[in-house]
Amino acid sequence: MTAALVAAGLGIVPGTAQAADPVPVAAGVAEAIAKASTSEGFHSPADRTIRTTLPAAATATGKADAKTAAPQTAQSAQTAVNALDAGANPALAVDVSGTSYTAHGIELTALITSADFALGVVIDWGDGKTDTVTAQGNAELHHSHTYDKSGEYQVKVTVTDTANAVQAANGGAFLTPGSDFTPHAPTRLLDTRNGTGAPAVKVAGQGSARVKVAGNAAVPAGVTAVALNVTVTETVESGYVTAWPGAGYERPGTSNLNYTAGRSVPNLVIVPVGEDGYVELYNGGPQPVDLIADVTGYFTRASAGGYTSMTPARFVDTREGRGAPRGRLAARSAFATRIGGLQGVPQGITAVALNVTVTEPQGPGHLTAYSGDGAVPTASNLNFVPGQTVANAVIVPVAADGTIKVFNGSWMAAHVVVDVVGYYSKDSKAAFLPFTPFRTLDTREEAYGWPGGRFRAREYITQGFTPDAATGVEAYVLNTTVTETGGTGYLSVAPSPYPLPAEGGAAAPAGPRPGSSTLNWTSGATVPNLVQASDGDHGVITFWNQGYQDADLVLDVFGVYQSK
Repeated sequence: MTAALVAAGLGIVPGTAQAADPVPVAAGVAEAIAKASTSEGFHSPADRTIRTTLPAAATATGKADAKTAAPQTAQSAQTAVNALDAGANPALAVDVSGTSYTAHGIELTALITSADFALGVVIDWGDGKTDTVTAQGNAELHHSHTYDKSGEYQVKVTVTDTANAVQAANGGAFLTPGSDFTPHAPTRLLDTRNGTGAPAVKVAGQGSARVKVAGNAAVPAGVTAVALNVTVTETVESGYVTAWPGAGYERPGTSNLNYTAGRSVPNLVIVPVGEDGYVELYNGGPQPVDLIADVTGYFTRASAGGYTSMTPARFVDTREGRGAPRGRLAARSAFATRIGGLQGVPQGITAVALNVTVTEPQGPGHLTAYSGDGAVPTASNLNFVPGQTVANAVIVPVAADGTIKVFNGSWMAAHVVVDVVGYYSKDSKAAFLPFTPFRTLDTREEAYGWPGGRFRAREYITQGFTPDAATGVEAYVLNTTVTETGGTGYLSVAPSPYPLPAEGGAAAPAGPRPGSSTLNWTSGATVPNLVQASDGDHGVITFWNQGYQDADLVLDVFGVYQSK
């Protein structure tokens, strides 16, 4: 087989499921979502209650009503009047606290202290929406609400005792745990080859480089996570790179990209930003390497672009003239292609999540994806050598007319394939929740519910991710790594149209074999790529070995997009 295998849809051979036990994955994901989305919230104790006496007219009306209202007896009416004159509800107060267990949700508790009178309660969620309920005397109220967008909201609970003409209010500022995305023109933040962002010296083996993110290249303070295209180059031995928030955080045991001697390897990384505004890149190899990091977007808790996933769809294939002129993209040239308004992607999107593949290149070089109305940036998205097929995840801003461009930075022509996996827009509701990365599958080990054995050729693995479809999960941010490859092939990732079977039952059926590719490999290679994968209607993702030789597959989870 040759590099032309990339997502060519060759030989639709029925696959046989290699189903891992879904329980450990789902349990791990549930725990990670709970931990990531549990906010500190706010608590405003009762002694911060603001009491307001209602207008005198209301008081007078209250007394008159108490004297004359039927079917009260004369004795009960007089008791009510005496209570009013004495200030019968002097302790009226409310203790308010709010926390969250989802990206956009708030769980509110209001503890009301009151004499035994009927109360009206209004909860103002701070987004123009309110809930109105009633209570009687001392009460404990629990209510939940989901915000449409990320941000900070002023929550207020107002308790009104009409009979005594007094009102009590309390609340606080609630910050949603989830973050929205703002695209950024690809900009270099780190290049250890020339001293950009760090000294011009290689990163030592088992050493790390710090990348300043917040306050750099117009990335604002308060950024929660960043999308970086990380490239390792000038390698002399095999190794790996791990990105993590740095100071105050333990480095995870997962990897973001793997490299071999003499190869330049890129991969998209979505990583939380430390409280100091930095991200760290760890060189897990034994020898020094050069590291490059280009920002392509960032996440904040200010309302911006949410995410919408989609089943991967092919928008460009220059081998057949789809989405661009047929034939290799010429040296040092670019093509424009429209994304917005096609194949279910709406107009008005701000950025798009792609998988970009170069295949059959005639010389070494790089590809860069950028906005259809922007200038060619100095940053790159993927690097290649002659004859190599390389894929990389890309998040790129989209021009107002819905277009992006792809530039061939090589001095030789190459074919280009572009698959769309999702998009960002102001109308999309899913916000990003980063996790402490954890591994869900490694076919080299009898762990993670895996019965053992290689990822067999032309077969698929299904894994259950979302423990409850009602959690509002839109997509998972995964790092897929294929290693110990026996030949040329490619990996496809897609949501399963079927639920997982009951424990002990037959494996879930495959569904259609995807025509898109996530990553490509050659014999003996170790290849990583980030995937923003939808788990569909059933919380299940299918991973396809589209090659004709066995390989091993490693899956790491880095976060989730959640709409609730």
